[in-house]
Amino acid sequence: MCGIKLLFLSAIGVLFTLGLDQVTAIEVSTPSEVTAVNGTDVKLKCSFKSTQPVSENLVAVNWMFRPLGQTSSQPKEISVFYYQQKSYPPTDGMFKDHVTWSGNVMKNDASITLLDVQFTFNGTYRCQVQNPPDVHGYTGEISLQVVQSVGVSLSYRCMSRKRK
Repeated sequence: MCGIKLLFLSAIGVLFTLGLDQVTAIEVSTPSEVTAVNGTDVKLKCSFKSTQPVSENLVAVNWMFRPLGQTSSQPKEISVFYYQQKSYPPTDGMFKDHVTWSGNVMKNDASITLLDVQFTFNGTYRCQVQNPPDVHGYTGEISLQVVQSVGVSLSYRCMSRKRK
């Protein structure tokens, strides 16, 4: 009986070790916050690092949106954009005709641009990238704040950053 348990545990250990070699993590980076003026275009930057060679045929990018006031525990996310070999913009809903692909997966760029942003676009955007077998990892999250106009403090902050 003891020999069977040892053989079983050894077999599980081998399978577990083999599985760890097959699944690797992908790193996704985004700014945490972006501010845009109502009616303008804004680029949501998303970059990624993969342990595997990047292939135009395999990389998949998915952007999701959670409206302002909803928490991550609430399941109501809206699909904003999907990319795999080509762009799949939304064909209906609030983002129809308001989003375009700005990335280049061969340069590890999964960015999109929101066109003519509206106040209803306030919320959290998630960028998820998969490059098989790199399919697990963190998603990048951006909090977008749409404002009526650029205030003095925001203008001053932007100008002071350019001087550095």
